[in-house]
Amino acid sequence: MAMESFLEQIKAFGAGLGLPKIDVDKLVDVNLKNIDALARATQVAGEGAKALADKQREIVESAFRETSTIVRNYHPSGSSQEMLAKQTEFAKKAFELTVQNTRDVAELAKKTTSEATTILRERLRDSLTELRDSVSRAGGSGADKK
Repeated sequence: MAMESFLEQIKAFGAGLGLPKIDVDKLVDVNLKNIDALARATQVAGEGAKALADKQREIVESAFRETSTIVRNYHPSGSSQEMLAKQTEFAKKAFELTVQNTRDVAELAKKTTSEATTILRERLRDSLTELRDSVSRAGGSGADKK
């Protein structure tokens, strides 16, 4: 009871000064939504990090398989021109694969970052709107006193 009367005194003091009234239930709801948005963004980021790690593991495994196959099938024969042509073809394939893998990893990182950022950006926008709507001047709403 003493706490309740103290809160009433604070409310009366704020009203007397013309301070904005805050809907505490709305404020709690806004913060719960903020926490939920952070949890969802964290989950998306975590899933994205796992997907990136999986993709990198896949790239390394693929590179080992390709290298093993090339080493196993490499039999130096023919002229130096033919050997140079084989090495050039191998280097070209390795370069193209590296470029594609880099592109895939960058796209995956961009997608993850974009999804998490969108969740937070939308929540921030909604949160600011909700906070603005929950604040009113003593004796009327904020929209009435503009």
